[in-house]
Amino acid sequence: MKKILLFLLILLLLPFAWLYLTGNDFILTGIARTYLKGNPTANIDDHQYFKTRIIEAGAETPWPLSAEYGKVHLSDEFSSYLEKNDAVAYLVAHHGELVCESYFDGYNDRSKTNSFSMAKTVVTLLLGIAIQDGYIESIDQKLVDFLPEFQDDPLGSEATIGSLSSMSSGYNWDESYYNPFSPTVQLYYGDDVVDFLVNRDFSHEVDNYFYYSSASTQLLAILISRALQAKNPEMTLSAYLSNKIWKPLGMNADALWHLDDSGMELGYCCLNTNAQNFAKLGQLMLQNGKWMEQEIVDSSFIYLMHTPKFVDNYGYATWLGSYEGEPYYYFRGHLGQFIIVVPQHDLIVVRLGKTTGGGVVEDNLSIYIKEALSLVGEE
Repeated sequence: MKKILLFLLILLLLPFAWLYLTGNDFILTGIARTYLKGNPTANIDDHQYFKTRIIEAGAETPWPLSAEYGKVHLSDEFSSYLEKNDAVAYLVAHHGELVCESYFDGYNDRSKTNSFSMAKTVVTLLLGIAIQDGYIESIDQKLVDFLPEFQDDPLGSEATIGSLSSMSSGYNWDESYYNPFSPTVQLYYGDDVVDFLVNRDFSHEVDNYFYYSSASTQLLAILISRALQAKNPEMTLSAYLSNKIWKPLGMNADALWHLDDSGMELGYCCLNTNAQNFAKLGQLMLQNGKWMEQEIVDSSFIYLMHTPKFVDNYGYATWLGSYEGEPYYYFRGHLGQFIIVVPQHDLIVVRLGKTTGGGVVEDNLSIYIKEALSLVGEE
């Protein structure tokens, strides 16, 4: 009996040993933070399972409330649609005022949830600010000035900083979220994202190939961090976001940013805050980078972000769409996190959720925009 138990124990341990020996132990971390917590994948509340860094808020500047706030309500049909599709928040701001906010499944106006890839747009906002502040020369500067690890890579040595944001750097990547052996999964659950990414290579010439890649934004986050620390060794990406955006916009609470085990922010994802604060990020872009008469981000850089670059629906870390012939742009995150900016209507729409609920993304966005326009009387 002892021999049988020993044999069974060895059989049980073999897969774990194989994962460690092949460098795939990040899968075990992923399992511990998802399946063992009752979730099939990464989820909007998973900051509690990661190391995080605080993005400090300063004095709060509350959202101005519209005269219609508390008087207009979601249609029954739309409210049911949100609940059916696992939304946790839906918020509408119009002419710089909060019109409506609704929360579901126990979430509220202070619930911190994971932005997922909406953080990509925030990192590019920080790129624009870092250029203004003189930490980086321009989007055309070679990335090897801050990532010398790619100096001997014939393709990587020619890539520019801006190409990381526009997803045209040519970095070799597979953006797959549900294959456990995907590099994207390793990026999320691995212990050292810098070491992991700088030891890969580039597979295409710069500005010759569009491929949406979390690795590209993470490299950009590493690059900005190095640019900051070259002049101020104590500066982190989180502190820079706090000083340059979070405090000036009067956010209502501290935010959290996921870290790897070495202390690097997961810049391509994982900025945790609430719907009101996410909406302010959209409002900043709608106001062309200005807030309270202060220029936070240069207006020309904001324009660059929401102008098509290589494909019709993507600029610099910003998705682009059209509703009934009118353009809009948006931040987009895994599982249906959206900050939608509709300039022609001076409108911000935020939708956060546990799943997308399925369907075509553009169709879902049209539903969110249609309801918002109905609420503000501009349908």
